[in-house]
Amino acid sequence: MIREAILYEKLDEAKVRCNLCAHRCKINPDRQGVCGVRENRNGIFYSLVYGTLIAENLDPIEKKPFFHVYPASQSYSIATVGCNFKCEFCQNHDISQMPAATRMIAGEDFLPEEIVARAKKSRARTIAYTYTEPTVYFELALETAKIAAENGLANVFVTNGFMTAETIETIAPYLAAANVDLKSFRDAFYKKYCGARLDPVLESLKKMKDLGIWVEITTLLIPGLNDSDEELRDVARFIAGLGRATPWHISRFHPQYKMRNLPVTPLDSLHRAVRIGRETGLKYVYSGNVPGDDGENTRCFHCGKLLIERYGFQVVNLNLKDKSCPHCGTGLEGVFS
Repeated sequence: MIREAILYEKLDEAKVRCNLCAHRCKINPDRQGVCGVRENRNGIFYSLVYGTLIAENLDPIEKKPFFHVYPASQSYSIATVGCNFKCEFCQNHDISQMPAATRMIAGEDFLPEEIVARAKKSRARTIAYTYTEPTVYFELALETAKIAAENGLANVFVTNGFMTAETIETIAPYLAAANVDLKSFRDAFYKKYCGARLDPVLESLKKMKDLGIWVEITTLLIPGLNDSDEELRDVARFIAGLGRATPWHISRFHPQYKMRNLPVTPLDSLHRAVRIGRETGLKYVYSGNVPGDDGENTRCFHCGKLLIERYGFQVVNLNLKDKSCPHCGTGLEGVFS
């Protein structure tokens, strides 16, 4: 389905400017933006993926990953094709890059009301806009999020964070949480490997925190590219500036897409990054993609007792009392029932 876009401006000679993401694409008639799913048709800007879902799954909320949002609950997860990044290590490149690579837009059409009804039927606690980049299907995400909120469902974004302040302000009243990929703390990395820039992501994180959206951050640790002690300390210091209770997920890289020549992240590197995060003063630093590692558990920051034990994406033991540590009474920050 197509729908006229929001957050765009009309320019001279039937051109338009998209104000959803930080690319702020200036688009000629009969052309698309960087994402490949937003098109200028004679001066009217359209989303080409309104309601056209390429993915629809019921996932553990921990898979997103959210470790401080309704632990052990299920999240109804949706996506359309398209992305405003060109990450060479994308794990969902077959759908995120489909419009750019094949000029195809695949999927099955659903109205927002239908999506919410299916989410409620699945007994999910949240709807997650994930797998690709929710910014590029923002009209669908916004309308669905409004209806979901009216029906007692929370909304969460899994996003690269490369969005404008206007976009964040528009979705904020309906968004409970966002997991933002902070892929590197070097602008050169973003330009070379993602086709983007660092600063807009940092500004988005600050804006989300200012608006009261619960934020968790994920960094995929890629050997030799973003895993130096210096860069990891820079990331950790920035996160601490947002708030020491902001969870930082450090995930293990596996070769894929255009980065099949690189090795899997060594466990020692993953544990080193977690240690740096904790030494910087972050309360909750997690290692990802390593089931059974203690780094995926949540411990009380005050007394160290185990509060949430996980194995992969499953919660094995949930040991909270009124959102607090049952041993010392220290509260656990996050979004809980």
